[in-house]
Amino acid sequence: MEFQTICIVILVITGFAAAQDNFTFPDGFLLGAATASYQIEGGWDADGKGVNIWDTLTHERSYLVVDRSNGDVADDSYNLYLEDVKLLKNMGAQLYRFSISWARILPEGHDYNVNEAGIDYYNKLINALLDNGIEPMVTMYHWDLPQKLQDLGGWPNRELAIYAENYARILFKNFGDRVKLWITFNEPLTFMDAYASDTGMAPSINTPGIGDYLTAHTVLIAHANIYHMYEREFKQQQQGKIGIALNIGWCEPISSADVDACDRYQQFLLGIYAHPIFTEVGDYPSVVKERVDANSKAEGFTTSRLPKFTSEEVNYIKGTYDFLGMNYYTSELGEDGVEGGIPSKGRDMGTILSKDPNWPESASSWLRVVPWGFRKELNWIANAYGNPPIYVTENGFSDYGGLNDTNRVLYYTEHLKEMLKAIHIDGVNVLGYTAWSLLDNFEWLRGYTERFGIHEVNFNDPSRPRTPKESAKVLTEIFNTRKIPDRFLD
Repeated sequence: MEFQTICIVILVITGFAAAQDNFTFPDGFLLGAATASYQIEGGWDADGKGVNIWDTLTHERSYLVVDRSNGDVADDSYNLYLEDVKLLKNMGAQLYRFSISWARILPEGHDYNVNEAGIDYYNKLINALLDNGIEPMVTMYHWDLPQKLQDLGGWPNRELAIYAENYARILFKNFGDRVKLWITFNEPLTFMDAYASDTGMAPSINTPGIGDYLTAHTVLIAHANIYHMYEREFKQQQQGKIGIALNIGWCEPISSADVDACDRYQQFLLGIYAHPIFTEVGDYPSVVKERVDANSKAEGFTTSRLPKFTSEEVNYIKGTYDFLGMNYYTSELGEDGVEGGIPSKGRDMGTILSKDPNWPESASSWLRVVPWGFRKELNWIANAYGNPPIYVTENGFSDYGGLNDTNRVLYYTEHLKEMLKAIHIDGVNVLGYTAWSLLDNFEWLRGYTERFGIHEVNFNDPSRPRTPKESAKVLTEIFNTRKIPDRFLD
């Protein structure tokens, strides 16, 4: 064989090996699955649990849920949590992200009345996870505010920042000796919109362009309160880490004239929370402040609808993170233009969003499959915020049920490939990944009509049996081999 031919063969083999390495998970990278308390636990009034805003919405305004269902029983994980741990163990999961029900710990939202049965439940779950070699990642708030706190005005009431800090202290005291990864809030972008429509998520209050911004303000103060309290009272002994989980998709400009519109999308939907926490400057993004201030004035408001942070508050909030939780599902096409009511966050943003009809569909109208957007968004975050440590805390696909979920398998493998490219080729600092979701569950206003689980749950059977889908089997292979199987590589 000629020398030149030998060199070509060596280069081909070397290149193939390098390409294979790009689809292998780094040492120490954590793989697992995620859930949320209201969506899976059930036991809505069991053992002293208080009423939360989703109990209220589904019981009093069931017409807002497409199939008029609720989470009263859901997956019955309050009783079947050991089954959930077994599923994770069987998959080889190293990480389980779950949330704690505030009203199960503090039935009235305030820390003067602690429900010991709720403490016991989560202690048993955490201990079972650790006994099986699974790291718990705990979300403090995943949308299920105690109704008693909503009665005080909910998140637009800034006093909730204090109540959230007091709640977090109870969690640290009871679970912090074993839980080392904490998320303060899940997707505040989503639950701020619960104050922008009376047909939306709980508590479903119609104060667009006002209540949603007040919510953001309170949540940022609450997050900082919790972070500083942990640093002050628990960090030295417990050595845990604190983050926040933010949801965002990529915005692809329709034309070169729409680049700024997509940047506004990033700043209004991600930057409104990330900029105050993850940048050295702090505060809301300048474009958010400028546009909301200008629109407020034009609409006749004496003061801006976007509350202002003092310089002391800006310094208090910035840097309050050990990692960023990222929830990615889909992407958008963006163009410059105005849509939405007066006033509204959408109108303030000045970006018209749409979907490419060629992007594959899911069971959810909002979710099209755009894996390349995942890598682009990871890079945007790394560039905008100094490449912080990232855990992908949600990523998943909806269908109408069934064990042979081929489209979900393709969704996961394609998105994991893009994430690994971001890690190995682009240098994005991703440390872990939890698939949404471990189980079919109550999908908020869609009830049980859309399924995100990698395990099927028979909701017609009181015993709520769980069955692995094809996606669970493929993820099991990935979790155990720590690489994307060759059959899914181009």
